[in-house]
Amino acid sequence: MALAVPRTWVVGEVVTAAMMNAEVRDQWNDMIAGGTAYTPSWTSTGTAPALGNGTLTGRSKLVGKLCDATIKLTVGSTTTFGTGNWMFSLPYTASGNGEWIGRAFAGDASVGAAGYSQGTAYVATSGTTVAPYFGNTGGAASATATVPQTWANSDRLWITVRYETA
Repeated sequence: MALAVPRTWVVGEVVTAAMMNAEVRDQWNDMIAGGTAYTPSWTSTGTAPALGNGTLTGRSKLVGKLCDATIKLTVGSTTTFGTGNWMFSLPYTASGNGEWIGRAFAGDASVGAAGYSQGTAYVATSGTTVAPYFGNTGGAASATATVPQTWANSDRLWITVRYETA
């Protein structure tokens, strides 16, 4: 939930409990709570992936113009991965020209703790999607059906990004 615009107080105004709750308690709770759920979309530069019986969840917290967003993909047995580079929608449009980055983390369920890959999440210049990349700086590749692993049932992808909204 986005924080409300702060109230403009008037000299001599009688402050009520309801006003204090709305202006202080509720906004404070939103800042320290886990944010608001949203449903990201999953697209690609080629044939679209299909979630099937997998799950795709998102959470966001907007404080002023600063947004923290998290996305979690859990692959199901009927999930298909499409072709091309993957992208996930953001809850709010980002400002700037793709200057926001975050983290990506992939888990290969078939090998347990040894099957984790860390990467970078780049906000697209459109400001509406984020793409996970894996590998070193010179050879980083966008997440696809086979990057950073060949995806299968119960594999997971986590993305976190902080950015300024437009």
